[in-house]
Amino acid sequence: MITKSVLHNGIRVISEMMPHSHSVSIGIWVTNGSRNDKSDINGVTHFMEHLLFKGTPTRTALDIAREIDSVGGVLNAFTCREYVCYYAKVLNEALPKAVDLLSDIFLNSLFDPADIEKERNVVFQEIWMLKDNPDSYIHDLFCQNLWKSHPLGMSIIGTEETVGRISRDILLDFRNNRFCAEDIIIAVAGNVVHDDLVELLANHFTEVTPGAYAKNDLIPSYKKQVNLHNKDLEQVHLCLGTKALPQNSPKRYIGYIVNTILGGGISSRLFQEIREKRGLAYSVYSYILSHSDAGTFVVYAGTKKEQLTEVTELILGLMNTLKNVPVTSAEMQFAIAHLKGNLLLSLENTDNRMTKIAKNEIYFDRQISIPEIVSGLERVTANDISELCKELFQDCYLTLELMGKLDDLSITSTSFSL
Repeated sequence: MITKSVLHNGIRVISEMMPHSHSVSIGIWVTNGSRNDKSDINGVTHFMEHLLFKGTPTRTALDIAREIDSVGGVLNAFTCREYVCYYAKVLNEALPKAVDLLSDIFLNSLFDPADIEKERNVVFQEIWMLKDNPDSYIHDLFCQNLWKSHPLGMSIIGTEETVGRISRDILLDFRNNRFCAEDIIIAVAGNVVHDDLVELLANHFTEVTPGAYAKNDLIPSYKKQVNLHNKDLEQVHLCLGTKALPQNSPKRYIGYIVNTILGGGISSRLFQEIREKRGLAYSVYSYILSHSDAGTFVVYAGTKKEQLTEVTELILGLMNTLKNVPVTSAEMQFAIAHLKGNLLLSLENTDNRMTKIAKNEIYFDRQISIPEIVSGLERVTANDISELCKELFQDCYLTLELMGKLDDLSITSTSFSL
């Protein structure tokens, strides 16, 4: 059972009772992420995430680490473009300790100048590490260029230049302005009694400022483009993407099935055609990246430079086939069964359930039940698949991002087409 309450200042508390669970997961979700950073201090949301674990008036960084380790728990955080989450997973009896610890770091972190400088260097290392991993970095560059004129195009972790500008005053201002009650969701999943949970949280979060942070609602646009990044690598890494649906689109179930059929697993068309049949890539897959107002459908592959043209043409050909040739009933049912299985398996642990109820609140303002999801998938037809692919797989939306030894490669936006 999922229950929702709202504290007096506007903080939303949502819990799912899992009576047979030995663990409980709790997350403090702030519904503004890196897309809400100012461009000159891009990465401040992510930097804040790091610094909340560095000490409060009553706990040092070592105290924080020992306290969560003493109960065998997990304490961590992650930053995305539209939200950031600070979370803990502990045994049921340790929930009060987890709430006390999370609330302390969330509300009372000191931002000691020495810690800021040390953690700035840690973030620099993270930036350099990303750049040293082309199969990860290519995705970041793809988003930066796809939405280069929009806040969604800003890197989540920022750049050396922007992170270097972030001062203690900026961090304090960030906490005061962006940790507002109406932008905070506390999601909990496990063997918890909702009313007891609300009382516990109210005691810790009563002083959070009411209100909400003013968010940028500019809707991003798409245009055809190609971007080359010359780097001394054995492979050429590519991301080829197009427009996709926002999170709450009524057509989202069609999109899930399209992705599953095209590149969502080892039985997908991309994997079977490019890797299994032709041996042109070790890694090839597709995914959907959706936000509140926009999305992108991306295909990734890593291949030898000499095979790049063939791989690109195969990807485009498979996308065109989905537009023009109806999917068989057997393939549809296989994709639906795959999605249902993944969904149900993911809900066997408390952290995934906690994440699910938080994201439902963020993007739908209500809880989407498993039967509703299954029904949505089962209503999709082969014609729905073709029509959505015709809507999204359009030449004018294509972005091609390439990284590798490209110094003598001649490719422009007219070199490939759907």
